[in-house]
Amino acid sequence: MVPAGSATGTRALVARVLMEQGPVTAAVVAAELELTEAAVRRHLDALIADGEAEVRAPVRSARPRGRGRPAREYLLTDTGRVRFGHGYDDLATQALRFLAETAGEEAVDAFARHRVRELLGSDLDAVTAPAEPAERVEALARVLSARGYAAQARHGGFGVQLCQHHCPVAHVATEFPELCEAETRAFAELLGTHVQRLATIARGDAACTTHVPLEDPELLARARGKKQGRSVTVSGRPTAQVRQVQEEGGSADGGTLSHHGPRKGGSPYDDHS
Repeated sequence: MVPAGSATGTRALVARVLMEQGPVTAAVVAAELELTEAAVRRHLDALIADGEAEVRAPVRSARPRGRGRPAREYLLTDTGRVRFGHGYDDLATQALRFLAETAGEEAVDAFARHRVRELLGSDLDAVTAPAEPAERVEALARVLSARGYAAQARHGGFGVQLCQHHCPVAHVATEFPELCEAETRAFAELLGTHVQRLATIARGDAACTTHVPLEDPELLARARGKKQGRSVTVSGRPTAQVRQVQEEGGSADGGTLSHHGPRKGGSPYDDHS
């Protein structure tokens, strides 16, 4: 018998029966968990409403049935199976470890670049078609959102910020930052401008934030220096304007900037000051 507990706990048990025995009727689930059919149906309805379960017409049987409508059968959807875990992240991490050990870091980099190309696929032209960088960022955000990255373009400051609020490979990228670095390089090439990766979900930030400058603050600083008749040298450290951009970047997505420093094999497009 199911012990007393939260509705969520009981719902998980109902989902597990569907996973292990489905497709099954509500009566079978009720008997398995020693619950009333009415209680089971409430949880089944909730699972269906959340897209985690579905109803399937029962398979016809040669054996005669009694009177009445055939009992409906329930089974989990792919969304419902996610609650039990697929282990895809572990498998991907193990595969990349094996690739690094047997073929070297260059092979991991090559895979990361290939993955980005496959990610954008036939939509590359849609991103590069607009003439203005800002329009390209918006097009890229639409493509990434269609791929499950919940991306959006936010205008402000010296340029546009590309914010990705979800990353399907975040757990893998934590160990293999090459995935993030290849993505950043691809963004720069597609947008036709230098970009700065300010934060990543893989490093614990609230979103992956990439700043796309529409005007280069360092070039503006040099231009102002020439007008004033003095020499301006821009050091390896960020100028005040760049720091302002980064601060604005942190506030734009409600998270904090990443200050973990450059990772092994860091991209020249990354700025983790």
